[in-house]
Amino acid sequence: MNPFSTLGIRHDIVNAITELGFENPTPIQEQSIPVLLSGSNDFVGLAQTGTGKTAAFGLPLLELLDFEENYPQALILCPTRELCLQITSDIKNYAKNMKDVQVVAVYGGANISDQLRQIKRGVQIVVATPGRMLDIINRKAINFGQVQFVVLDEADEMLNMGFQEDIDSILSTTPEDKKTWLFSATMPNEVRRIAKKYMTDPFELTMGTKNTGNVNIEHEYYIVKARDKYSAFKRIVDFNPEIFGIVFCRTKIETQEIAESLMKDGYNADALHGDLSQQQRDKVMKRYRERSLQLLIATDVAARGIDVNDVTHVINYSLPDEIENYTHRSGRTGRAGKTGISIAIINSKELGKIRHIERSIGKQFTKAEIPTGFDVCEKQLFAMIHKVHNVEVNEEQIEQYIPRIMDEFKDLDKEAIIKRFASLEFNRFLEYYSKAPDLNVSSDDRGYERTERGDRAERGDRSFKSSTSPGYTRLFMNLGSVDDFTRGDMLGFICNNTKISGKSVGKIDLKGVFTFFEVEESAVNQVIEGFKSVDFQGRDVRIELAGDREGGSSERGGSYRGSGGGGGYRGGGSGGGYRGGSGVGRREGGGGGGFRDFSGKRREDRGGSSSSGGGRREGGSGERRRRI
Repeated sequence: MNPFSTLGIRHDIVNAITELGFENPTPIQEQSIPVLLSGSNDFVGLAQTGTGKTAAFGLPLLELLDFEENYPQALILCPTRELCLQITSDIKNYAKNMKDVQVVAVYGGANISDQLRQIKRGVQIVVATPGRMLDIINRKAINFGQVQFVVLDEADEMLNMGFQEDIDSILSTTPEDKKTWLFSATMPNEVRRIAKKYMTDPFELTMGTKNTGNVNIEHEYYIVKARDKYSAFKRIVDFNPEIFGIVFCRTKIETQEIAESLMKDGYNADALHGDLSQQQRDKVMKRYRERSLQLLIATDVAARGIDVNDVTHVINYSLPDEIENYTHRSGRTGRAGKTGISIAIINSKELGKIRHIERSIGKQFTKAEIPTGFDVCEKQLFAMIHKVHNVEVNEEQIEQYIPRIMDEFKDLDKEAIIKRFASLEFNRFLEYYSKAPDLNVSSDDRGYERTERGDRAERGDRSFKSSTSPGYTRLFMNLGSVDDFTRGDMLGFICNNTKISGKSVGKIDLKGVFTFFEVEESAVNQVIEGFKSVDFQGRDVRIELAGDREGGSSERGGSYRGSGGGGGYRGGGSGGGYRGGSGVGRREGGGGGGFRDFSGKRREDRGGSSSSGGGRREGGSGERRRRI
């Protein structure tokens, strides 16, 4: 018998979750489900991300609601679109053997008309982000007068994101006698206040010590000079060939810069931040879930609620401002009983933050050393050998080629073949790392550090240098962001049509209906010739010297690409190391890991970012509130 049956969950639900792989309840599920099934208590559950909170409240809701009635009986509020969609999908999966269960996801960035139609058809469970939910309430398109249960999931993050006022407004439309269930990874004072305001004598359940980290996660930190941070980051990634990770940055700009630099260096990476349209976010997340992306570069807000299995590493490229955010970041790995590693790349001045986080999460960080070039080469070589050893051979398909292969190798013995095969890959990254410097900094070596702003202007890898450099020519193209291009898309479009390397492209300045981009002087004629017969969705693509469009100045230079700096070896290219290029930092554009499809419809830009009163809200999709 499945242990969930002993908790009071009926067989049709147990059968569904058994097919989903639920074998034993997690601690939060085991202790909360019997309490919630009584339906008589307000509830506060404190548990880390990845511990199964969705099932902890989702399964009791399916037991308690009357699905013969077609009106809203449960409202689940959560901070982000991704988490909203994840919860909705999970509850539908739990209920797949039940009849007439209607669950609707309500979130910003999607067509509100579709959501209104679903609500009008009848729904028992509404899963919503606060901004869009309040918009629908203000349109008088939903009635929560008979709601029995309100779930506040990831309550700490909703408050961090400035949704206190929205939550107050939404809950004021619900009955006084409803039951409120609050789930949170941390319990700051703001969450304690909301529990006191909306609950009566709640049952409190804390799994572990408040605000502690997941016991399955190892925490490491690396100390580097600020100017070496990107190079050190790449070397850490290179030292973990099978990495499938999320990289956290503090700002949307930094997120985009790092992602574009990685793409140009040949890594399978992309950015996730609040300025992307819903269509773009969905595309990025689809690729990440399918594992065609190896690294997802994200802000705290954008990554909230991402529930992707088997994330091996979380890398803090920049430490968060709030300790609680570190707990949420690291909780993206080590989920569902798996192990994971959370890495922080810091300068020596940030050691105090590490000690503060250690005290908060109750776990000690391990000081790790940036791998040497030799270490990386050795790790990559044996990872490749291991992959070859374990590859599945398609005997039927390869059989026809075996005679020709054997004939090619007839003058070589087994040892010679192995040496040549290993050298085919090994020589390239060995050459790249042959003079790789030691990037480690002693924890007491504080004299080398400067402020981040000062180092940005003068990084050894020139990653954020804003001045232009010689050797580049600025060109004009008559396509822009309204044609559904991002800078990474544009880089792919240029390289695919001209057969030049991504290393030959400098800054890409994407405008609404046109784009300026820089290429190496030696590649200008190749680019112009390459686009002579190219059309995009029925329109001729036009390439001109930018000087003809900018008052006669040809404006040379402008590459954001730097040179050298240990890290990166996928992707070839002259002088670029194994990864195809050394320069790091703010390369305007992206490539590597596959270029995007340009044949779709135009995207609907839903606003960028807006800040009001120092708040953290972002632009919306026709709403007055942050787009979530």
